[in-house]
Amino acid sequence: MQKIKFYFSPIAADKFQNKAGDTWTIKNKSGKLYEKCKYSHKNEIMLTVTIEGDSVSFGTASNGLMTKDTPDIPGTKLKTVKSTSTKLPKEQVALMEFINTSAKLKPEILKMADLKWKYLMRSALRGKNIMMTGPAGCGKTMAAKSVATVLDRPDFYFNLGATQDPRSTLIGNTHFNKEDGTYFSEALFVKAIQTENAVILLDELSRAHPDAHNILMTVLDEGQRYLRLDEADDSPTIKVAPGVTFIATANIGNEYTATRVMDRALLDRFIIVEMDVLDTEQETDLLTYLYPNLDAKSIGAIADIVGGTRKEILTETPRISTAISTRNSVEMASLMYDGFQIDEAAEVCIYPQFDNAGGLDSERTFVKQLVQKHCYDENNVNEDLFNVEEEESTITI
Repeated sequence: MQKIKFYFSPIAADKFQNKAGDTWTIKNKSGKLYEKCKYSHKNEIMLTVTIEGDSVSFGTASNGLMTKDTPDIPGTKLKTVKSTSTKLPKEQVALMEFINTSAKLKPEILKMADLKWKYLMRSALRGKNIMMTGPAGCGKTMAAKSVATVLDRPDFYFNLGATQDPRSTLIGNTHFNKEDGTYFSEALFVKAIQTENAVILLDELSRAHPDAHNILMTVLDEGQRYLRLDEADDSPTIKVAPGVTFIATANIGNEYTATRVMDRALLDRFIIVEMDVLDTEQETDLLTYLYPNLDAKSIGAIADIVGGTRKEILTETPRISTAISTRNSVEMASLMYDGFQIDEAAEVCIYPQFDNAGGLDSERTFVKQLVQKHCYDENNVNEDLFNVEEEESTITI
């Protein structure tokens, strides 16, 4: 592509019998329209246009064309003032096209905004370190795994929140046996970072041992990108292969008591993609997709209960300390699909997450009230979950 300025004198315009206010068109040889301008008798016409190819045509629909290559009308004063080449490499054009159409590749089950998915795909294609943040059960891990699937890249999964020995997980162990003596066994992570274009998922990074953060510092640093196998200065290092993308997941917030405060230097090595909490409509769509044979009334009830906790958590003085996650709403739907009633499903997978201290003012009571609206007896009448009185039976002899 080129950006070029062109000047036209009124004389040239008059030869084409243009009038003030007429529209001039700029086209390439194939007739593709690039720009329009208005003609004025008072001053020369000056255009700054972006063009493709070697030939640009000027003119009106009724008067034919005047081309850059053949300015044969007297007094045209057609000249190029500035020409700056900005032609993009074919690889970049293809990359841009892929990124801008990537929303079509997003899995239907993944309820993620198209813009954030586009940003996620672009970051992966550029080999960026990505941190997926958001509350538990919002789809962070699913989104990360979807990147490897869509791009058809080798992927490796490491749950850093579940390991208490980061060196063993990320570097390896020294072993001894009688036949081989002492030898070093590399961890899978060492193989992973040497795999070109690999997608490496660092799950639960916010729960990882601080030693894991220290080991990953040089691996994630854009200017270093290596793993040192030992703390000694002269120890061997493993370079991260070209195209490797690290995707970490993190639960950030006061409610996640087992998480660790991550060093700012570590956080600065990532670009952040924040996962959104689903609204009621999105929750309904997801549950319907996963359980198409579950009746709409049950799915709507689950979405309403879940949505009620999410609205409450956003108030100034919330009566609960956490909201029901999408992971739990999916579990609740699966229970109802297997024949559980909504109150039974809530009893086993929802209520245990909420504190029962405080009686009628407890968190659990609040959630039970949300569930109660969707509980019906055999006569389709609302049940009262909190003030159920035993009915006296009168026997007449």
